[in-house]
Amino acid sequence: MTDRHQPQLYLVTPPAFEPAAFAPLVEEALAAGPVACLQLWAPETDEDGLRTAAKALRDIVQGRGTAFLINGHVKLAAYLGCDGVHLDRAGAKEVAAAKKALGDDAIVGVSARVSRHDAMVAAEAGADYVSFGPVFDSATKDLPADPAALQAIEWWGEMMETPCVAVGGITPDNLARPVRAGADFVCAVSAVWDHPDGPGAAVRAFAKALDAAG
Repeated sequence: MTDRHQPQLYLVTPPAFEPAAFAPLVEEALAAGPVACLQLWAPETDEDGLRTAAKALRDIVQGRGTAFLINGHVKLAAYLGCDGVHLDRAGAKEVAAAKKALGDDAIVGVSARVSRHDAMVAAEAGADYVSFGPVFDSATKDLPADPAALQAIEWWGEMMETPCVAVGGITPDNLARPVRAGADFVCAVSAVWDHPDGPGAAVRAFAKALDAAG
């Protein structure tokens, strides 16, 4: 997750899935085109369930050269040999603790929503990326678009070196706006996993749109 010049796709898992059935869909998605990162996000799953899901997906993801992150579970990410962790609204103390636990080479990302201040605090503490959103209406989290998200991305791209991820309702048809605003990565959830022609077709559509936008 280092190239700021060509925007890249950042995938997040659905909030709930059956690991054995979902693993082939992940394989299909990653085989279809470049994906910088896949974040395991399972807010309704206990730690045992997360461990099972991570073990089912980790080798597939890392075998494709894609970074594999877990949302919110630093110790589990370290234990399972993941590439890093994504933290929701973390302060400097949480970022520093994650870096210490996971090592300097691990990826630590932080959700800033639309707060430039929170993003700056995270970046100064060593976060490898920050995310802003929802840029568009998010069906996954049932949140309306926040105009401040796109404004934050534009400001961030002009002022800061730490990469940023645009999140919330992003599709191949609308990703040009956050990319032109300065997003280094665009996050997709339902636009990939719920695609009528499958996740492979979705990733190919994202790759084409990102090439055009970049």
